[in-house]
Amino acid sequence: MKSVTNEYLSVTTLTKYLKSKFDLDPYLKKVYLTGEISNFRLRQNSSQYFSLKDDDSKINVIMFRNQFNKVKFVPEEGMKVLVTGRISLYEKTGNYQFYIEQMEPDGIGQLYKAYEQLKEKLSQENLFNTNKQNLIKFPKRIAVVTSESGAVIKDIITTVRRRYPIAQIVLFPAKVQGESAAEDITRQINRVNEIGDFDTLIIGRGGGSIEDLWPFNEEIVARSIYASKVPIISSVGHETDTTIADLVADVRAATPTAAAELAVPVLNDVILEISKNKNRLSNSLKVILNQYQKRLDNTKSSYIFTQPERLYESYIQQIDTYNEKMKNIIKILLQNKLNNLVTLENKLAINSPKYLIEEQKNRLNNTKKNLNRNIKVLYSSKKELFLNNINSLEYLSPLKIMSRGYTYASKNGKVVQGISKINTGDDIKLNFSDGDVDAKILKINPKGDS
Repeated sequence: MKSVTNEYLSVTTLTKYLKSKFDLDPYLKKVYLTGEISNFRLRQNSSQYFSLKDDDSKINVIMFRNQFNKVKFVPEEGMKVLVTGRISLYEKTGNYQFYIEQMEPDGIGQLYKAYEQLKEKLSQENLFNTNKQNLIKFPKRIAVVTSESGAVIKDIITTVRRRYPIAQIVLFPAKVQGESAAEDITRQINRVNEIGDFDTLIIGRGGGSIEDLWPFNEEIVARSIYASKVPIISSVGHETDTTIADLVADVRAATPTAAAELAVPVLNDVILEISKNKNRLSNSLKVILNQYQKRLDNTKSSYIFTQPERLYESYIQQIDTYNEKMKNIIKILLQNKLNNLVTLENKLAINSPKYLIEEQKNRLNNTKKNLNRNIKVLYSSKKELFLNNINSLEYLSPLKIMSRGYTYASKNGKVVQGISKINTGDDIKLNFSDGDVDAKILKINPKGDS
């Protein structure tokens, strides 16, 4: 008879069976799915776990790190996306889930979405409107970061040689397309700044699709352009193409040729302008010299030079007037001082120090005699008071009283103040003026007892 328990499957067996059904089903190996992102939390350098949902259903999804690193935009909660992948079952929980291999926004390309996200991010950081540098008008050395085999460097060299051949052009070759192009462009921009003796830096490439131009939309390229100490002209694509690099750069040029024209002036125009300025300067100097010559001629014909003594006539007259005033003032001052001197001499004669000294000497002698007399009287009274106090102290002294036959009792070093402080049989000490004796209490007789 067959055992009943053999008809039951283990949970693991059932789960593995269902997983094999998912994995072997040809319709579930390549599934194209659309839905809204839900429960998304970006995990840095890790696989991403979230959900896709529509109005009626939801499915758990996972996108491993290798596939997620290829996504150019940042997924957001509620974003509608198009995904490609497979469906399988996770044995530990028994839940089926969708494994995403590719993902892009629904209704808009992922590169364009990534472009808009980075543009918004850098705009909030003010990378597009601040730190703009002015181009050097007459550059000596120009650095160019572009492909060494493309037409960009040829156009720039041709334009610069035609317009301003005295400028030196140094090519820093870089990949301008492909996965490692952004790192290569950034490295060359940093090299130009490390060398440090360039006046202008041109970065660029020819036109192309958004995929071809994508290295110039990478964040590391934008931040290296913003941090550059050398003014940068960006010439990426054509006039209708605008990259993040164009927005961050100090100046944007529509084409490489336009970039070269912005970087350098036309030497012949500069020479012509210098010649014009030279002529204008010469003419201006002639006009100024003529004006100064006329002023000199007018000055030479002035009476100051023809009759210089007239210049001092009024001053001489003023000096004479001031001399007379000064003499009169000095006379008045001297007379006043003389009057004050006579007054002081009279006061001094009246208040001669000789009489004052005699008077003060007499007063001093009288004061001295009074002082000596008062000291003797005070000394006698203080001495008498002192002797009286000594007699009083001796009269009140306990020893003086005890010498007349009085004594006091003490017990354990304390004075006995009454019979209530002692008991029959206690040992006490009787203190006299010339010594003490030990005694024992034989009987206590309170006052009033017979």
